[in-house]
Amino acid sequence: MIKGIYETHLFVENLERSVEFYAKVLKLKQAHYDEERRAAFFWAGKPKEAMLGLWEKPKSEIDKRHFAFRCDEDFILNQATEFLKSHGLNPYNFMNDGTDTPMVFAWMPAIAIYFSDPDGHYLEFIAILDGESRPELGVISFEEWTKRNSII
Repeated sequence: MIKGIYETHLFVENLERSVEFYAKVLKLKQAHYDEERRAAFFWAGKPKEAMLGLWEKPKSEIDKRHFAFRCDEDFILNQATEFLKSHGLNPYNFMNDGTDTPMVFAWMPAIAIYFSDPDGHYLEFIAILDGESRPELGVISFEEWTKRNSII
């Protein structure tokens, strides 16, 4: 029956600023812009497979949300942090320990790094890792994940 999540929507304070961020920084392809409704829609990944909608609202109506963009493992390990920094964004990990090193959620397993959009929504780049779920490990560094999986 359910095959995935097709779309998610965010309220933003300034639609033009958010359109620029999602189109120019995150390189999402704009699918539709509706000036009358003050909304913009982007394909997240391949067109027609997943969509992000942005709706302009007064600041008082904006509540911060979280969602993750699925990425390749190599991008997260070798490029994501520098990519985010080069666009003036502050990457941080799930532990929010003051570092910008991606962390592994061993229960999935997946590797992720976090950042925020101009409205403060909590965004994430995430990649599912090969290997079996190891929930007993919690959230660990990629190095620790690799070490622990070589023991199995």
